[in-house]
Amino acid sequence: MIYTVTFNPAIDYVMHTQALQLGSVNRAVKEEVMFGGKGINVSTVLGNLGVENVALGFIAGFTGHALEKGVKSFGVKTDFIELEKGMTRINVKLKATEETDINGAGPEINSDALQQLFSKLDQLKKGDYLVLAGSIPKSMPSDIYEKIMERLQNKGIMFVVDATKDLLLNVLKYKPFLIKPNNHELGEMFGVQLKSDDEIVHYAEKLQEMGAENVVVSMAGDGAMLVDSNGAVTKIGVPKGKVVNSVGAGDSMVAGFIAGYTETGDYSYSLRLGSAAGSATAFSEGLATKEKIFELINKF
Repeated sequence: MIYTVTFNPAIDYVMHTQALQLGSVNRAVKEEVMFGGKGINVSTVLGNLGVENVALGFIAGFTGHALEKGVKSFGVKTDFIELEKGMTRINVKLKATEETDINGAGPEINSDALQQLFSKLDQLKKGDYLVLAGSIPKSMPSDIYEKIMERLQNKGIMFVVDATKDLLLNVLKYKPFLIKPNNHELGEMFGVQLKSDDEIVHYAEKLQEMGAENVVVSMAGDGAMLVDSNGAVTKIGVPKGKVVNSVGAGDSMVAGFIAGYTETGDYSYSLRLGSAAGSATAFSEGLATKEKIFELINKF
């Protein structure tokens, strides 16, 4: 089974307006509601591809109930922990001539709730996948990824980590199955500016030396690079299309890669499916659908 964890999910309330004028009443011309958080995005795209998975995390208040209902409507199984206080955050996205985001803080996650999460994670079995993605709420230990992976390290869990800088570097000792920095994040980890494919491969291999099994480096319009556990290097481009949405594209790539690997065990196909999923989201208003992904998969 594949499990995703979203510590601080959100309802994204997107409002489109012709122009935004501070200090006056602004009226939207279009509104959208999306249910987000990096783990939830991964779960949703996996579900769209027909891959069974369970979304874990924390919800609170009436907004938490709305988010859980919305996620379930996508066919995703959930096993959220409901907090007694606070409310699941709402992120307001104002899209005018420029985009302005106002992100909610989210509820406080106390030690009792954290223990409930640990209890759920303790039920994972050998061969299960656990996706840890995104930032850590202030109310949680900053090393929560390490605590989780240390707790489960001898159970044969396939860890997938999509995080940045120290949050990622500090968990490499637990040998994650897959990590997915972008090229800028990869350079930041080592204090360098990457200017060539050879440099990207060099530093991706350094992450492998530190413990990662497979490293996918996303490079926006330049495609993606995979340095896999067999020592092979595979580069893939991007299909032609108009980018209308960057939110969730990286999460979709992670979902596509996992879906491809669980289906075939083939790294090259996994990278291709992951890249198609990421592009499908980038070319869509929302997250990638199965139809859009397979429309693109042979167009690289």
